[in-house]
Amino acid sequence: MKNIEKVNKFLDDAKTFCFLTTDGDQPKGRPFGFHLLDGDKIYFGCGTFKNVFSQLTKNPKVEVMAYTDQEFMRYDGTVKIVKDEKLLDKVRSVMPQIMNLYDKNNWEMGMFYLENGHVEIRGMLDLKEEFDV
Repeated sequence: MKNIEKVNKFLDDAKTFCFLTTDGDQPKGRPFGFHLLDGDKIYFGCGTFKNVFSQLTKNPKVEVMAYTDQEFMRYDGTVKIVKDEKLLDKVRSVMPQIMNLYDKNNWEMGMFYLENGHVEIRGMLDLKEEFDV
């Protein structure tokens, strides 16, 4: 299994994860659930009208924190925003209700992935695995 596939599986198993940004000098976290593995990248998305999108454009260094019953994962990197209609079509196929709401309200879904990613998977007492993606 490729490293990016390990990250995707962990996010699948966790179901909901925390996406961490900064607002000025204040840390901000919020729950996310959507992610999409496409090729060798995991894409995330949120409305361009949301505070989180503004925060990640001002400071693109972010961290994703996910946990299961026995382990937790830290996945940090630098956000790379992409505009790709084919990618949005894939999002529409996996999240039709959300994308219908966005389309109906003329909202834009901002899509992004993490560059220069680093991952730590830990148990409660020890580092289980560490790698770059």
